[in-house]
Amino acid sequence: MTKKQRAKIVQEELEKLYPEVPIPLDHKDAYTLMVAVALSAQTTDKKVNQVTPRLFAVADTPEKMARLSVEEIKELIKEIGLSNSKAKNLKKMAEVLVEKHNSVVPQTFEALEELAGVGHKTASVVMSQAFGFPAFPVDTHIHRLMKQWKLTEGKNVVETERDAKSLWKENVWNKLHLQIIFYGREYSQARGSQEKDFITKMLFEK
Repeated sequence: MTKKQRAKIVQEELEKLYPEVPIPLDHKDAYTLMVAVALSAQTTDKKVNQVTPRLFAVADTPEKMARLSVEEIKELIKEIGLSNSKAKNLKKMAEVLVEKHNSVVPQTFEALEELAGVGHKTASVVMSQAFGFPAFPVDTHIHRLMKQWKLTEGKNVVETERDAKSLWKENVWNKLHLQIIFYGREYSQARGSQEKDFITKMLFEK
């Protein structure tokens, strides 16, 4: 079976399982989504969703976030890992949005990746989920499953993203990356039994 054939099976099976995919992080606009994604690094989406209501009640716009001190932000997100550096980044991100972008989240990868705490993956999520721009954000779930399904030899998420984009058409990227994440959480977690991982079995059974 070729890589393209495996990719087709993966897409077909994921579409059966997850015809609709909600965005896992609770948000109300591009800014709150970007904050939530930035907070989710090395933390579960579930934990982020528990913390952000308290944060957004106080600071759901760049202006409000910029007015808070780093200590105040840290206190609001203290249950999340790396809260110290994330608080500094949220403060700086908000200040730059206010000063340079008139408090509006920019709609280019280049401008997004200049913001504190926003790497390529976060920018990709914002571009795809907030603005509908074709992107394929690769997180650890996707990187692991793509390797497991022998759809990439990528040594890092950048190489895996490149391979994903070459295997699937642009018009499915935004949905498919979420479908893979949902599958990883439900059927094939990094730690734990792989008994439920029927896609891997389907691809490689003799």
